Amino acid sequence: MIKQKVVMHIDVNSAFLSWHAAYNQQIGIEEDIMNKPCVIGGNEKKRHGIVLAKSIPAKKLGIKTGQSLMEARLQCPDLKIIMPRYDIYVRASRKLRDMLKEYTPKVDVFSIDECFMDLTGTELINGDAINLAYQIKERIKTEFGYTVNIGISENKLLAKQASEFEKPDKVHTLYVKELKNKLWPLPVGELFMVGRRTEVKLNNIGINTIGQLANADRNMLSSLLKSHGRLIYDYARGIDCSTFSTEESVPFKGVGNGSTIPFDVEDSLTAHRILLSLVETASKRLRDEDLSCRVIAVGIKDKSFGYQSHQRRLAYFTNCTYDLYVAVQDLFDEAWDLQPIRHMNVRFTDLEKTKVKQLNFFQNQYSVKMEKLDCAIDYIREKYGKYSIIRGGYIDSGLSPILGGYPDDDYPDMRSIL
Repeated sequence: MIKQKVVMHIDVNSAFLSWHAAYNQQIGIEEDIMNKPCVIGGNEKKRHGIVLAKSIPAKKLGIKTGQSLMEARLQCPDLKIIMPRYDIYVRASRKLRDMLKEYTPKVDVFSIDECFMDLTGTELINGDAINLAYQIKERIKTEFGYTVNIGISENKLLAKQASEFEKPDKVHTLYVKELKNKLWPLPVGELFMVGRRTEVKLNNIGINTIGQLANADRNMLSSLLKSHGRLIYDYARGIDCSTFSTEESVPFKGVGNGSTIPFDVEDSLTAHRILLSLVETASKRLRDEDLSCRVIAVGIKDKSFGYQSHQRRLAYFTNCTYDLYVAVQDLFDEAWDLQPIRHMNVRFTDLEKTKVKQLNFFQNQYSVKMEKLDCAIDYIREKYGKYSIIRGGYIDSGLSPILGGYPDDDYPDMRSIL
C-alpha cells in the first residue's frame, strides 16, 4: 500500500510588515505597526509605489497588496508607509527555513515568505501532521514574534490553497476528499494560477466557481486557454504532479528585478535603457550564485495599471548580461503595445549551477567576449563601488545605470512557481 504524502505549506502572514514589526521589538521600538493602518511600500515621491504588505487595520480600509501607494493614500490619508528593509526580511526568511529543516530535510522555498515541507514518513518522529502544524505555528510565534498560516494536504497545490483559507495565525487542511466542500464553492479567481484576465474569460462562459471549473469540459477549456486551460482544470480537481527538489545547490527558482519609473516611458530607447539596467542587476545576482538561466520573462505595466508579460526559452543556459539583454529587448519589443509605461520587470528562471563553464554551439565569439567583460566589470564594481564603471549610454540620460538591488543581501523573489 502506497503511503499518502504529507505536505505542509507555511505562509508568513503579511510577511514584510510582520518581520519589520518583529525587528522593531528586538531593537526596542515600542510602536505597534501591526495594529494601525500601515503598509510596507516604496518611495511615494519617486512613484516607487506599490503596497508590498499591509496591516489588518489597513486591509479593513480596503487597501490591497499590489495597489499603488497613491491609491492607498487616497483611501487612508493617515496611512503610515514604511520603506522596505530587505536585509531584515532575508535574515528572517533564512531563520525560518533553518527551523523548518529541524523537522525534515525536504524543505522547498516557494518565495521569500513561503515554504513547502514534505513530512511523508516522519510520523514516528514528528507525530500527527495537524498537531505538528500547531506546534510549528506556536514555536514561530514564540521564538520569532510573528504569525504564519499552515496548510496541510497530500500535494503542494492543495497545501498552498489550504493556507490561503482564513487568516491570520491558522492551520487548515485540504485533502482531495475535502475539495467539494472546502474548495469548489469558492470564486474561480481564488484558484492558484487563475489571474484576473483568465477569471474574466471563465466568467464570460459561465464559470464562476472552482467547482464549475472542475466539472467543465477539459477540451473546451483547452480550446479557450490552450495549455493553461488544461492546467487549471487539473488544479481545480486537486491534481498536482510537482515534486520536492533534491538539489540543495539551487536555493530559489528564479531571479528577478523590477522598477516603477518616476515618469511615463513613451519611447523604445528609454525603455531599452531601463531594461538593460534591470538586466545588469539581475544577471549579476545569477553570477554571484554561480547560476545560469534558460527562461526569461518581461513584464510591463502601463499608466492605466494594465499588465502584460511575455516569456521565452533560450537555446542555452547563460548568465551573460549581453545575451540576456538582447533576448529581453527582443521580448519587450514583441510585447509592448506602445502604451506609456509605469513599471517594468525582468525575471530569469529554469536555473542551473554553472561552476564548470562549457563552450556552447549556439554562442558566438562576441558573447564569449561579453562574458569576460562581465567578469571584469563585476570585479571593478566589487572593489570600487557599483557606480565606479557604467555604460556610456547612461551618461547625461537622466537614468540610473543600475536599477534594483537591495541592501546587504539578495533574496528569492516574492512569487515563483510550484
